[in-house]
Amino acid sequence: MKVLLSIKPEYVKKIFEGEKKYEYRKVIFKKKVSKIVVYSTMPVGKLIGEFEIEGILYGSPEEIWKKTKDNSGISYSAFKKYFRDRDFGYAIKIGDTNLYEEPIDPKLMIKDFRAPQSFCYVNG
Repeated sequence: MKVLLSIKPEYVKKIFEGEKKYEYRKVIFKKKVSKIVVYSTMPVGKLIGEFEIEGILYGSPEEIWKKTKDNSGISYSAFKKYFRDRDFGYAIKIGDTNLYEEPIDPKLMIKDFRAPQSFCYVNG
């Protein structure tokens, strides 16, 4: 199964360049998911690729940062801001990536497409 994640363009670039090896999330999927479809948020607004999930870490923000900081692809201040007021969080370990040759405009496939706030399950 796959999920669609909305990710800011600056982080999308770092993921597919191999600099960012973890994607941080406040909530995680309940179903077994093996791949992430990446939606690069505005101003890009397109599906740009996929990556395999190598594993998912769960813990306090401090524990997650200690384990992932060397491959986080983000600043500590951005990390702290994202997890503010949270006791627990997740870090998705990014496995093999597949950057699409041509980004896909999801509005051409789904008329009333809206980027998910956290994630949504997708077929395929």
